[in-house]
Amino acid sequence: MKTHVNEVFSSIQGEGILIGRRQVFIRFSGCNLDCNYCDTSKSRDPLLGDLISTEELLFKINKLITPDFHSISLTGGEPLLHSDFIKEILEQNEFKSLLETNGSLPGELQKIAGLLDYVSLDIKLPEHEASKNWDDLFGLELKSIKLLRDEEINTYCKVVVMPETKVDMIGLIASKIAEEVQNTSKLSMVIQPVSPLDLWADGSQKLFEISEEAGKYIDVLTIPQIHKLLNVR
Repeated sequence: MKTHVNEVFSSIQGEGILIGRRQVFIRFSGCNLDCNYCDTSKSRDPLLGDLISTEELLFKINKLITPDFHSISLTGGEPLLHSDFIKEILEQNEFKSLLETNGSLPGELQKIAGLLDYVSLDIKLPEHEASKNWDDLFGLELKSIKLLRDEEINTYCKVVVMPETKVDMIGLIASKIAEEVQNTSKLSMVIQPVSPLDLWADGSQKLFEISEEAGKYIDVLTIPQIHKLLNVR
């Protein structure tokens, strides 16, 4: 089996609950959304990068493993567009894995959910993705979250917030997750201030308000993109 992979590289995880962990990142090509804050917009091209087999990818991964290696990060683009390829990789190897997904493809997620160790599910806000109906998109994300909790996968919901993000909207999202997902153990919400952090020079107080509102319903952390502060990929 072959698929398009944009790049494979080793770096430090700069987001979410695995922040600071050394990972091998596999950036798959293509995405089904068009978010306005995307920092890997080139990866939206489904033909970007090399067409490689699972064997070729495994070879690349093994060449990059270091003594401090923790796990592989399956990212993109949207990696679930390559779910069958990922399934083959995970079934054949014992790497710990983090899936970074927009959560809009629960049917594809179902194929590999039981093989994953961690999932970062990026919940979109109405202002993030104007080409989709937000209620429908959020419904798909909720379905993916419930699926992951049924499988007891360590999951965090990442929400990229901007200075203009409405506090009430974050509260609504957090309350809906708490309402729909009965098992919220091993489930957190990571509030991620949009980069660059200079945008928050006059708005940092709002991050406290957002965190407090989300914290009424779900475990919450506020974490910026640390890899950008370290100037690494």
